[in-house]
Amino acid sequence: MSMERRSYVVVCAVLLWMSIASLGSAQKLDYKLALSKSLLFFEGQRSGKLPPTQRMTWRKDSALRDGHEGRVDLTGGYYDAGDNVKYSFPMAFTATMLAWSIIEFGDGMGDEGVRAAEALRWNTDFLLKATAHLPNTVYAMVGNPYSDHDCWERPEDMDTPRPVYAVNTTHPGSEVAGEITAALAAASIAFRSSDPAYAQLLLSRAKQAYHFANTYQGSYNDSIGHAVCPFYCDFSGYQDELAWGGAWLNKATNSQKYRKYVDRAIRKIKLMEEITGDHYIDTEFSWDNKHAGTYVLSSQAGQYKTEAQTFACVVLPESPTRTIKYTPGGLIFKTQASNNQVTGAVSFLALVYAKHLAQAKGTITCGNTKFPPSKLIDLAKSQVDYILGHNPLRMSYMVGYGSKFPQHIHHRASALPSLHAHPSFIACKDGTPYYSSPKPNPNELTGAIVGGPNNGTDYYDDDRNRPSQSEPTTYINAAFVGVFAYFVNH
Repeated sequence: MSMERRSYVVVCAVLLWMSIASLGSAQKLDYKLALSKSLLFFEGQRSGKLPPTQRMTWRKDSALRDGHEGRVDLTGGYYDAGDNVKYSFPMAFTATMLAWSIIEFGDGMGDEGVRAAEALRWNTDFLLKATAHLPNTVYAMVGNPYSDHDCWERPEDMDTPRPVYAVNTTHPGSEVAGEITAALAAASIAFRSSDPAYAQLLLSRAKQAYHFANTYQGSYNDSIGHAVCPFYCDFSGYQDELAWGGAWLNKATNSQKYRKYVDRAIRKIKLMEEITGDHYIDTEFSWDNKHAGTYVLSSQAGQYKTEAQTFACVVLPESPTRTIKYTPGGLIFKTQASNNQVTGAVSFLALVYAKHLAQAKGTITCGNTKFPPSKLIDLAKSQVDYILGHNPLRMSYMVGYGSKFPQHIHHRASALPSLHAHPSFIACKDGTPYYSSPKPNPNELTGAIVGGPNNGTDYYDDDRNRPSQSEPTTYINAAFVGVFAYFVNH
């Protein structure tokens, strides 16, 4: 063999070895580590007086007078995303997903099960405060979103107005009360064995919240829309929350006491679908839309099995009736804003439904094609692996996971220096240079999963000026907690 030929063979062998080594390395994903980091993220979102066990130590106490303007105690809870406002609606959905994760996949969490319970309790403690004035009032929001969004300010420095927004019997908010119902009912199941007294309190309050939501029906868009819209405007209506809350109460009470309310809400939803022709909403699941979640949850009790099958058929890549889109790299694509919330929610539902079908020895029928439940597990795994680095950019969309991850996330506390590094007050507009800085965020918000790639592509612009891609939210992470927990042991 000539010297040139030998050199060529050696180079090809080296390149092949490097390719195989790279592939092998890419395949080694640590789901247990991802689970641990995804729960740590919630400590970075805490509002109120932080406990001695706080591990994300660059965060400090904040918003200690929340509720004061309304003469109530609304301290605690979570900032929903990268700003400093607290919204009960998405916060409650976050709690529901954390609780459902514990219920379905808590056995796979190991030591992280304690952290998951802590993350959930920090949330439900706030929701108990938000519903402390039932049967007449539910607190839906704390903070002026316009003044808050006008500032790039640490939560510890916050000096913008903190008004309190409530829904009541004359200005109802069935979606926020319905989601709080689901959260408290689901959490009552999650805490039933570890803290029975707390679980009973949660269930009792869930029943009160549902009575309020059902008796005084109406959207908080109409009651406090000037505050919640366009940030967390309810686009899907409130009947899905009435169905969702009732379904969770049925599960928590181990009865069908609330089924008539669930059925009535779903009939109204389907009637509206017939009128508008928007049948696609039947298969969505997010902080705003509970349709698919209600069907999958109800299918565990033998109800709405056809609708649960429809959900599976519209998301499975091989399904002849698939309607959901995927990026060229294989990520579910549904929305231009924080698309990873859909990725996590669909992946979680896929695993829950697959688990139920496997136990029932069922299959998925899409047109003339049948699929085993394992296809749903394959789908969820493809999505979680994409998030953790199996994607065209070979980057993780979770901050602090892997060697390449977002460095410029849209998050005030992370992007501004900590109190330890900069003890003096940073005023509203004094934070703007940090927002505009090309430098990476000084504080790592470990475990935060950002919104994701841009507009149906596999491209991610690591830019805090693009919140649709670079902003993390509690409800993105909450869904992935259960997904990571499943794959720890599978």
